[in-house]
Amino acid sequence: MSEKQDIGKKGWKIGRFVVNVLDGSFLTRENMVNNVPFMGFLFLLAILYISNSYYAEKNLRHSAKLNNELKELKSEFISTRSELMFVSKQSEVARAVNPIGLHESVAPPKKIVVEPEQLER
Repeated sequence: MSEKQDIGKKGWKIGRFVVNVLDGSFLTRENMVNNVPFMGFLFLLAILYISNSYYAEKNLRHSAKLNNELKELKSEFISTRSELMFVSKQSEVARAVNPIGLHESVAPPKKIVVEPEQLER
């Protein structure tokens, strides 16, 4: 037999197999009944594969959501920190407490020195 005839027979067998799969007649044969546990195993693997891909997509969406929330919180932190720095400046504190009657001291602070003998009394 020549090589062309051998390839032609293989092609015909593959074509016949495809036709049998498409019309479902391969399921009625006796040898397919023996392979039902294996087909069930393949079905289970397909279900696991699909559920795993859905789980991975869900995790990616959750991760993207958390990254967006993190960016928003960082920007809020930066704006709050800059506002706090502005409000806590000495001039802003003095301006804020001026209406309630507190004024900035113009006299420098004095150091109080206590001698060790005075502490014993």
